[in-house]
Amino acid sequence: MSTYSLVDPELLPLLTRFPAEDMSEATLIQARQQFVGIAAAQCAQSEHDTLVTKHEIHVTGCDGNTIRAVVYAPVGGRARKPLLLHCHGGGYMVGLPEMSELRNREYSHKYDIVVISVDYRLAPETPFPWGIEDCYAVLRHAVSHAGQFGIDPECVGVCGESAGGGLSASLALLVRDRQEMSLAFQMLFCPMLDDRTATTSDPSPMTGEFIWTRASNRFGWSCLLPHAPGGNATSPYAAAARARSLAGLAPAFMAIGALDLFVEETTSYAMRLIQAGVPVELHVYPGAMHAFEILGESRISCLANDIAGNALGRFTDRRGVAAG
Repeated sequence: MSTYSLVDPELLPLLTRFPAEDMSEATLIQARQQFVGIAAAQCAQSEHDTLVTKHEIHVTGCDGNTIRAVVYAPVGGRARKPLLLHCHGGGYMVGLPEMSELRNREYSHKYDIVVISVDYRLAPETPFPWGIEDCYAVLRHAVSHAGQFGIDPECVGVCGESAGGGLSASLALLVRDRQEMSLAFQMLFCPMLDDRTATTSDPSPMTGEFIWTRASNRFGWSCLLPHAPGGNATSPYAAAARARSLAGLAPAFMAIGALDLFVEETTSYAMRLIQAGVPVELHVYPGAMHAFEILGESRISCLANDIAGNALGRFTDRRGVAAG
């Protein structure tokens, strides 16, 4: 059954711009090139931005690898700023930090925060656990060098979209369990949380038709995991929905489109967080598919981005970060 009639009319151009194409080994190189092009376009749009500084850092990972990350910092403002660690999307297989260049710059300037976006290693060349370990290593480096980055280690959050949302959720679990630092919040946009969605025998006919399909999801999880998705061996640090306990996690903001393949795993995870005593703000947008918020000219995308920004503002304001 087609869900085309359920799509918000203002989002229909997104379906033309990004037609659904099942990801596979045959399309992986092309998809990566497409995202490099998106990143280049975003950087070109922001090349004259004088309100936010940008530079790269290179962090040594737990296996001795070098991890590139991009740091965005506003000019002026508080002496010690909140830190937002960003994990980009791309199904764990594609993508790079600069494809969120405009939003990361906007967040940095508007909310007076430092944003660090991680260029984590991608599957299938580098499967789990190295992507999440790369993100953890950059987060630990930033927190342990808080003075160098001008950040307040007591006001640190993670965010990401799609696979980056899944990484952020798993990163929150890893931070809780390793107890080397703490998080103040997590922001999960259309997060990829559960490998079992890739193998369910009873999929909903109302989700997964657009942008990110069931076949792409199966391929993504198959690339990331060292075993077949859907089995009992999946670590919660690969798929956060596999965690037995969500108690003690950072407060969460979650947003998802009602037509997104991930809507059921997202709402289920939100309910489990609530049941575990974790503060949660959840938004489900009718007529919206995966990654709908990138179509900034639609009213529903503008609404979603405004609501997310307001949540980020509350997260980063309520601790009263010192001015000096």
